[in-house]
Amino acid sequence: MVTSVVEKRLGALPVAAEFLRRLDVAGTVDRLCPGRDIAHLTHGQVIEALVANRLTAPAPLWRVDRWAGEWAVEEVFGIETELLNDDRLGRALDAIAPHLTEITDSIGARAIGDFGIDVSTFHWDMTSMSLYGAYPADDQDAEYPRIKHGHPKDRRYDLKQIQTGLAVTGDDGIPLLSRVIDGGAAEISQITGTMGSLRAMAGPKEFLLIADSKLISYGNVAALIKAQTDFIAPAPAAEVEDTVYAALDLDAATVVDYTPARDEGIPAGARETYRVLEDTHLLAGPRKNDPPLEVRRILVHSTGNAEGQQRAREKRLAKAREDLDRLQHSAGGRYYNTAEKIAARIGVITKTRRVAGCLHTETTTDDAGRPALAWHFDEDVLQAEAAVDGWYALLTTLTPEQAGPSEVLRRHKDQGTVERRYGDFKGPLAVTPVFVQDNKRVAALITVICLALLLFCLIERQVRRALGGDQKMRGI
Repeated sequence: MVTSVVEKRLGALPVAAEFLRRLDVAGTVDRLCPGRDIAHLTHGQVIEALVANRLTAPAPLWRVDRWAGEWAVEEVFGIETELLNDDRLGRALDAIAPHLTEITDSIGARAIGDFGIDVSTFHWDMTSMSLYGAYPADDQDAEYPRIKHGHPKDRRYDLKQIQTGLAVTGDDGIPLLSRVIDGGAAEISQITGTMGSLRAMAGPKEFLLIADSKLISYGNVAALIKAQTDFIAPAPAAEVEDTVYAALDLDAATVVDYTPARDEGIPAGARETYRVLEDTHLLAGPRKNDPPLEVRRILVHSTGNAEGQQRAREKRLAKAREDLDRLQHSAGGRYYNTAEKIAARIGVITKTRRVAGCLHTETTTDDAGRPALAWHFDEDVLQAEAAVDGWYALLTTLTPEQAGPSEVLRRHKDQGTVERRYGDFKGPLAVTPVFVQDNKRVAALITVICLALLLFCLIERQVRRALGGDQKMRGI
């Protein structure tokens, strides 16, 4: 008697299937994107399979049917593996593309209720994903986020990009809201729409929105104040003059009871320390008749930032000094035999070493017309720069009764939560490379990966709670 044995990988598929069921992913997709009655699979079933694929074997969207055959997809999800061919995946992505916002927001709202997620705080941030390929503008669908050149986080300015935004909760960093955004869109323009979506998702509950300095604009702050949505965000550098920081008395600042996670294992005396002061900030409008907006300003001093800025300045000055000494010795020689050539080289050094504010130069010529260079750094300017080292400002609409200056800083420090989720997004879930040429399908695929990230985080949350505070699990 011959017995046939088929081996398939099970892995985390049952766990993923259970969380997909609790979130009603297939049901939500099928209600918003009904398929044909004669179809062997609904769009919801395909999207669930794609989410499971990202959680178990993240790779470019290619040969998903082979993955399904090697894993117990048919046994867990009831899907015949050969039906998950490239054409069927493409049709499912096309079907959900017009409804990405409704799908993600509906599933996010269900997660709040089903998992009891605290939505009193949201952290918002955007990231970019560089994509290989031409992606001609004429070939892209104007109704969906376009792939174009922008300001890439990875500094690959040679590549076009698409962007995504995540709003994660302060409670375990759950990414309840996700958006796929045009590659050239400015982050500052996304805030009001995000706020409206979060208010709809949170219902009657008030929440605190924490973001980076791109949140701060007159229009955004006015909209947040009007909606009575509190926020915390760093003030852009242009909003606070260096003279403000230089005039502050560090000894009068309050020491904050906060230790960065990276410093927990080192002696207390060597840890980074923070001090805070408080005043108010007036945000001027773009028009003369716009009333100024007054918000609280928390002035923060970080010893870690101060040391880093000091080291960076010393390094910058050392390189500039080396360049200037070399130029000084070469003045009047073969390559720098005119004052104009010396001035041109000084311009390059000033720009690349960023010493325009403190560098003073004088070029003279002798009786034979040979140029000579004298230079020095202005110590008063350098001392003024050093006086502002370590200082930055946070702007907020929280009242002193809601949060003192130290508490405002502590809450803002949790902004790293959303950055860590982007680490999961680009790491374990492998958002790129994307083997999709249509910007419509790119937007849909990234949304699927955002749904996989939501499951990833919910599963992690449940594991942490099951383990308790004393137990640790490798990789968590």
